[in-house]
Amino acid sequence: MRPARTALCLRLTLALGLALVGPMAVGWASARAPIYVSSWAVRVSQGYQEVDRLARKFGFVNFGQVGGTQIDGRRREDIFPDGQYFHLRHRGVVQQSLTPHWGHRLRLKKDPKVQWFQQQTVQRRVKRSLVVPTDPWFSKQWYMNNEMQSDLNILQVWSQGLSGQGVVVSVLDDGIEKDHPDLWANYDPLASYDFNDYDPDPQPRYTPSDENRHGTRCAGEVAAMANNRFCGAGVAYNTRIGGVRMLDGTITDVIEAQSLSLQPQHIHIYSASWGPEDDGRTVDGPGILTREAFRRGVTKGRGGLGTLFIWASGNGGLHYDNCNCDGYTNSIHTLSVGSTTQQGHVPWYSEACASTLTTTYSSGVATDPQIVTTDLHHQCTDKHTGTSASAPLAAGMIALALEANRPAGEALAPIPILPVMHVRKNVSACAGHANSIRSLEHVQVQLSLSYSRRGDLEISLTSPMGTRSTLVAIRPFDVSSQGYNNWIFMSTHFWDEDPRGLWILGLENKGYYFNTGTLYRYTLLLYGTAEDMTARPSGPQVTSNACVQRDTEGLCQECHSPAYILGHLCLAYCPPRYFNHTQQAVTAGPGHSAVPAMRVCSSCHSSCYTCRGSSPLDCTACPPQSMLDEQQGSCSGLHPAEGHSHSTATACPYPHGPAQAVVLSLLAMAFGTPPPLPCSPHGLPAAMDGTP
Repeated sequence: MRPARTALCLRLTLALGLALVGPMAVGWASARAPIYVSSWAVRVSQGYQEVDRLARKFGFVNFGQVGGTQIDGRRREDIFPDGQYFHLRHRGVVQQSLTPHWGHRLRLKKDPKVQWFQQQTVQRRVKRSLVVPTDPWFSKQWYMNNEMQSDLNILQVWSQGLSGQGVVVSVLDDGIEKDHPDLWANYDPLASYDFNDYDPDPQPRYTPSDENRHGTRCAGEVAAMANNRFCGAGVAYNTRIGGVRMLDGTITDVIEAQSLSLQPQHIHIYSASWGPEDDGRTVDGPGILTREAFRRGVTKGRGGLGTLFIWASGNGGLHYDNCNCDGYTNSIHTLSVGSTTQQGHVPWYSEACASTLTTTYSSGVATDPQIVTTDLHHQCTDKHTGTSASAPLAAGMIALALEANRPAGEALAPIPILPVMHVRKNVSACAGHANSIRSLEHVQVQLSLSYSRRGDLEISLTSPMGTRSTLVAIRPFDVSSQGYNNWIFMSTHFWDEDPRGLWILGLENKGYYFNTGTLYRYTLLLYGTAEDMTARPSGPQVTSNACVQRDTEGLCQECHSPAYILGHLCLAYCPPRYFNHTQQAVTAGPGHSAVPAMRVCSSCHSSCYTCRGSSPLDCTACPPQSMLDEQQGSCSGLHPAEGHSHSTATACPYPHGPAQAVVLSLLAMAFGTPPPLPCSPHGLPAAMDGTP
């Protein structure tokens, strides 16, 4: 149920592992070391005779050219036209090994006729068929196991390899049982805090009546582990989950604001299932500090993309309550979620109101099935009810959508880490758009990688202006083999630099020669300002009492200098889609009255977002889905992503405004509609994430 002022669902999901990991994998266990086989790919330009000589010399068996297909008994057709790549095997090498064969590596490396070689490794690939978790209670999860015709479409989304990786969800409530068998692997301490006792541990307070079970139940709906043969599965079972304990004590405006402001650049989605009394006579909402927390979240959270606040709409239907009298669900900054029963009926507790954005499944009458999730004391339950159960389902679906909406540059193929490795990425920093960056402040690098001895790996970042910053030097006492799991490194060494150009991520083994590792994800995040940020206010400023003369229709004919005329307004500067210029004065003549020179805002060409004139070649910035040709001054269609597929760079916010504007498409994906990929200029991701 949704207790009045005593229950809050905050769920936090963070990327855990491989971008191409199959949906059956759970957590960081997916980041396994490469398995080497007894095959080599070799490039030799001299052809068959030279390869046969090489094979006899080192004991290989020559299986012929890579890509060669036999057309008849004699003639072959080569997919690689130069015919220089060959497939060799060695019968004296074990079929599978966790380490490469160093003897053959040295022999091939010394041979002057060998231009390139690579010992082959097992590529982990899965068939993207419909995957059904093995968890014993998944059969009870009727709302997503295809038991009913119009379920939440979760299995189909999982079959696309989506499981919530890269997304952080936090549940604001009465705490979460972080050591629960279905939650511990996804638990994220950075997305968690106890604001009742002011300590980092969100573990709930246990009582004989177990009244503090609400947050744990909400968290399990989002991020319960899959395929661990326990309970059921969360909607986004590979997200990182956090919990905020804030409802088990005195609740104040300060505590609510602190909870909603926890780690806004780390947490993507906050899930809350609480609010004022649902008694049909209360009209109440957030205080001053909480309203400010909402505003800052949607404008500055999630790297400028906007925090997503998911809110249960309320359970006061029996009292004829209306959720528009609840200032939390009625806020433009929250996504209000109602409930529907298994039969698609309006449940008895539902509150009707215009602010509800969507509904998901929950309980109905006593005989209807309810929601399966985690429970206190390391248990499971199939009795979670009300809109409290609906909101976390929506949070999980949005987490899947955020993962799906990452640009292709972040759907990564794992890359083996070489002894010295440089990952290059060209960055435009949203040049030509309203939120471009010309002067850097903070720079972050988010990395997911495995390494056999983490402390031996030095990581650096070099800017386009040549500044090299060591993100982490060797740490002799760090012998962990866990690597970095979406760890964010920050540097201030690039302050005031121009970020546009080639960035280089450096990875170098400074320790044991036989160290190995794999790079799974690399995201570059840039923070800074435009050059004229301090000189220009945040929006067009109306200059009051600046109009000197108006015509009969109320349109301004003359403004006090230096204001510009736009319709009936006098503005300090012209808004997007307009440019400022001065119309020439017209002297009086026969039959014509004199017209003074006027400073006016005139329309840009329809293809431009900002411009310096009315021509299509006068654009200075382009609308979303378009790209600026700076030399021509024109806007063209969507530009394909640039750079290496194994890196991303995020600089500018989502071009379509607040986070709420994106969510309809996110929910549509989870309900079966193909998700739109949010585009940002020059192929850069509009979400971390990626997301996520």
